[in-house]
Amino acid sequence: MRFTVAERSIHHVTALLMLICLVTAACLYLPMLSTLVGQRETLKIVHVWCGFALPVPIVLGLLSRAFRADLRRLNRFAPHDWEWLRRRDRRAVRDGRGVIPVGKFNAGQKLNAAFTAGAILLMLGTGEIMTFPDPWGDRWRTGATFVHDWLFLVVVVVTVGHLWEAFRDRGALNAMLTGRVEPDWAARHHAGWAADAASGEDGAEEDGAEFAQRRPDIY
Repeated sequence: MRFTVAERSIHHVTALLMLICLVTAACLYLPMLSTLVGQRETLKIVHVWCGFALPVPIVLGLLSRAFRADLRRLNRFAPHDWEWLRRRDRRAVRDGRGVIPVGKFNAGQKLNAAFTAGAILLMLGTGEIMTFPDPWGDRWRTGATFVHDWLFLVVVVVTVGHLWEAFRDRGALNAMLTGRVEPDWAARHHAGWAADAASGEDGAEEDGAEFAQRRPDIY
């Protein structure tokens, strides 16, 4: 079991809101799409409401113990995470297990989560200034528009990359759709987490040195 129903629901609702924001933004900012689709005021309303709703699934998700545990995992960089970023053979497998004792989330997933959280906050803040411009000066409104527009392009690139990686990895995709993964997939991609799951442990990821001492067989 990799993700609970609550965790998957948070992911799916957040992803849906983000995709709606990206599509409506493209229709609002790209002249070709704006002319083709029309309904500019309706698109703007949908964009604004979905944008302000983006943090809601995450905030409600704090009621889930499993989601809070995953947030702790995502918020912690252990030595093996730095090793995962440095090594070109980070996905190498030895005796059916990954050569790096990756926890439930690898370093790339942690960085993606951090970027997404930061992007949501920035989009929310700049979007608020653009939606309610009266209290703000010209410099604030200009800066908010600049940041909002360019961050939109970065989010598009990161989202496309995220979807590309997801569809390339059937195990990861199934985990987000069904909540479960095959043991051999877990051992290959998340050896540290697989070992803890097999032993019945379920806590925040350990420091890499502590893990190596406790489970030298993973190396």
